[in-house]
Amino acid sequence: MLHQQTIDHLLRMKLKGMVLGLEDQVNQTQTQALSFEERFGLIVDREWIFREDRRLKRLLKAAKLRESACMEDIDYHHKRGLNASVLKTLATGSWILHHQNVILIGPTGSGKTYLACALANQACRQGFTALYTRTPKLLHDFQMAKADGSYTKLLARLAKAQLLIIDDWGLSPLSASERRDLLEILDDRYNRASTLINSQFPISAWHETIGDPTIADAILDRLIHQAHKITLKGDSMRKIHSNLTQTDQCVV
Repeated sequence: MLHQQTIDHLLRMKLKGMVLGLEDQVNQTQTQALSFEERFGLIVDREWIFREDRRLKRLLKAAKLRESACMEDIDYHHKRGLNASVLKTLATGSWILHHQNVILIGPTGSGKTYLACALANQACRQGFTALYTRTPKLLHDFQMAKADGSYTKLLARLAKAQLLIIDDWGLSPLSASERRDLLEILDDRYNRASTLINSQFPISAWHETIGDPTIADAILDRLIHQAHKITLKGDSMRKIHSNLTQTDQCVV
């Protein structure tokens, strides 16, 4: 009776992790040899782990990452220009604490999106908020937000993310309103939050894609001067990791 009453009280206080820890000790007789402080410490640890796990799931869900990726699974065996020491430094999250950026450049299939999602996953594990989007979707979201009156709300949501991943940067030339929208959000984030840009195109080609020289200078000024730049190369990782044999492939 007393045991159930304790569980009920813990649940009412939203301490489900402690309930699990208490149930573990009831079912594991070996814990009875421990002192009260040790047993209570195990129960508190279970609550801590439960909350951390729940927080991580919430952050990952909000991040909307395109791929389920983590730093531990990054492939260093194929020559893509990856520097393990650079990625190890980025994995500490210090670049996010200092509101620095990351720019990933490389051909299609070189693993830019996976690497970006792995860095975002690591950020979430460290307690940072993250948000993934593709440039075409972001530009469409700006357009829709202006139409339904939620533009200010969208800007606030994008500015709030401690790490914003913008994938597929520079796929097509920007219109006047699109480049102003991008400048608006990057200006909101400058020296306040980190932005990760994925692009198939070198930074030298971004001026032409952005269009207006003045706005292009302003956008690049807010992105590249405090950015860690990683250039990927080599064959497509999709091709390398494909399970299809030569005879399995369709002939067209």
